[in-house]
Amino acid sequence: MAKYILAPLEKLTEQFERLPGIGHKTASRLAYHVLTLPEAEAEKFANAITDAHKNIHYCPVCCNLTDKELCPVCADETRDRSVICVVESFRDVSVIEGTQEYFGLYHVLQGVLSPMKGVFPDMLKIKELMARLNDGTVREVVMATNATLGGETTASYIAKLIKPLGIRVTRLATGLPAGGNIEYSDEVTLARALSSRLDM
Repeated sequence: MAKYILAPLEKLTEQFERLPGIGHKTASRLAYHVLTLPEAEAEKFANAITDAHKNIHYCPVCCNLTDKELCPVCADETRDRSVICVVESFRDVSVIEGTQEYFGLYHVLQGVLSPMKGVFPDMLKIKELMARLNDGTVREVVMATNATLGGETTASYIAKLIKPLGIRVTRLATGLPAGGNIEYSDEVTLARALSSRLDM
């Protein structure tokens, strides 16, 4: 008996399955849902993906996402330019901004060191961070990488690079669970960790 396969549906399911955290069953449900959308809604969905991909790029200063020349933080002249908060991902910026306790700038590494997975320093935005520290404006770098092995290794590696420059390097204080992601921390805990940060 021939297997019932609709090639376009299978292709759509495969694309959803490539998204992080999406298994085959969920991907299949999403694909079937997209098929039930009216044509105009399906086009809106497809256009939103294309539009985001076409118009969003990396901020040339902090490596965060933006649809303008600079991201909103780098473009904001009222931000404290003497402090840079180093984070792993774009989502971490949104979470820290949600605390309304931090008023400096950011730098997005776009990952963490993981030699076992083939992620080395030249694959992260570390060179770009170091270039920002040359003009004497920055007095403190806050390492806000996650409390995971990769996050801790990355923070230590970058701290060793920065310390000879005479710039203070701090780490988020306790309160964040070991092995936890900043992305999933509540705003009160994160705000306390920011305000009580420790020297590295």
